[in-house]
Parts: sequence; structure tokens; C-alpha cells
Amino acid sequence: MQQHLPSGDTSPRHRVSKGRSRLVKGLLAATVATAGLCTALMPGAQAADNPYERGPAPSNSSIEASRGSYATSQTSVSALSVSGFGGGTIYYPTSTSDGTFGAVAISPGFTAYQSSIAWLGPRLASQGFVVFTIDTNTTLDQPDSRGRQLLAALDYLTKTSSVRSRIDTSRLGVMGHSMGGGGTLEAAKSRTSLKAAIPLTGWNLDTTWPEVRTPTLIFGADGDTIAPVATHSEPFYQSLPSTLDKAYVELRGATHFTPNSSNTTIAKYSISWLKRFIDNDSRYEQFLCPLPQVSLTIAESRGNCPHTS
Repeated sequence: MQQHLPSGDTSPRHRVSKGRSRLVKGLLAATVATAGLCTALMPGAQAADNPYERGPAPSNSSIEASRGSYATSQTSVSALSVSGFGGGTIYYPTSTSDGTFGAVAISPGFTAYQSSIAWLGPRLASQGFVVFTIDTNTTLDQPDSRGRQLLAALDYLTKTSSVRSRIDTSRLGVMGHSMGGGGTLEAAKSRTSLKAAIPLTGWNLDTTWPEVRTPTLIFGADGDTIAPVATHSEPFYQSLPSTLDKAYVELRGATHFTPNSSNTTIAKYSISWLKRFIDNDSRYEQFLCPLPQVSLTIAESRGNCPHTS
């Protein structure tokens, strides 16, 4: 006759069964704890995903390439349809699946038109930015005027333009060549909410910028006789607050007009700077810290790495 064990049975077989149950529970608990430890040790695992991150993980070849991962389109803006600047061309990613993008306005230099910095438009846009290369009201406008025009262009871009719905208005930056570079500093001084500023062989009679609160990357050229680095780019950099995220890259074998043609070194570090500070994308930190090394294309670099501290 089959015997039925009471619920409190302590027979050897029952004790083994209970022991196995406790062992399984213990192993499961240990597995969960180990997984939690691994997660805690994994860089960024406890932090939320960066909502501003755009595009695939970068590599040296991807930021040096003439085009990034985004297909782009462009639209012209007539000077007759805007106020405060001279019109220009907007370059933007055609995809809307990734949400909104950061935006950058770029000014040309003295006597120049937007065509002189047009190469930056599709190159930066293909990396995941809306880019506005502008004409100024006159080709003779000085840096302070160009700074105001850069801000007017950003306002048009984010409030009125046909691509305004593609832009995150909290993530904006400015760039410029020569007097446009000087204007970039003027714009950053005036609007401290800007996330990134990049003067390209900048020219400005004002060489002190302690008021700037925008992360700033300055490009100089070792052969620049119009805005020599000793009297322009280097003093600009030195005068920026020591607590500011800032960097200086001096191009080797370059002139004042080097930024007017497609340039891999300018593109590589500009993309990295814009990604790091407009998109808050720490994946690009690797290209900025350690500082760029002296090479065939770089005569000198300075900065206050690490930017993540």
C-alpha cells in the first residue's frame, strides 16, 4: 500500500529535495547578483542612453571620410526672404527616423561668399547635423556684425526655415572663417547657450575672450600671414577661461585660406568637436583626448583634456 508522507516529513529523500531547491534558488540569486555587478561595472550601463546620439559608432576612417552615413539634401535661402543676414544654403540629413538634429551656422570671411566654405555643408550634414552656410549682408562686414548675423541665421533656421522641425533648438553651434571666425567668438560671447564654436584661422582685433562659455575649438595655420597665429588664434585660445572645454589645433603647411578648400584635418576634428559638445556624444572623445599629435598636417595642439571630467 502506498504511503503518503505528511507535509512536515523529514525523510532523507525529502531533505535532499529541499536541499536541491535551496541550491537552485541560491544559484539563481548568485547569477542575478553577478549580472547586476557586471552591469554596474559596464561603462555607462547605469546611465540612460544618450538621446542626442546620432549615427553609428565612429572610427578614424568614418570621420576622415568625405561623407558620413546620412544622405543629405540642400535648399537655398534667398537674401530677399530673410533679415539680419544675407541668405545662404541649408544642408540637412534626409532621414527623419532618428528624430531631430543639432544645427550649425557657418560664416565666410572678409570679401568672401558662402561658396568659400560650402564644402563644410554636405560634409557635416552627412554626419548628422543641419548646416547653414550663410552669406553676410555685405562682404566687408566686420567680426562683430558677422557674429550677430550668425545668430540671426540660427534664429531663422530654428523658427522660420523649411527644415525647422528637423532641428533641436537646444543644440546649436557656430563656425566661421577669418572674420567669420572672429564673428564665431562674438556670437559665442553674446549667446552663452551655444553648445560649440569653431573659428577657422579667425581674425579679430579683440583678442581676449574670458566671457565665452561655449566649448571652443580654434584652428590656426602656421603659414597664415593675414591672421598670424601669434596675434590671433593663439591669444584667442589663451584668453578663453581655463575651466572651459577648449582646444587649439595649428595646421602645418597651411595658409589663411586653407579652410576654403576640403581639408581632412579640419573636418575630422570639427566633426568630433560638434559631436562631442552639440550631441553630447562621448564616443567622439577618443579623437580629442589625448590631444591630436604633431604630424605632417598638425604643427601644434593644445587643450585641457579630459573633456569628460
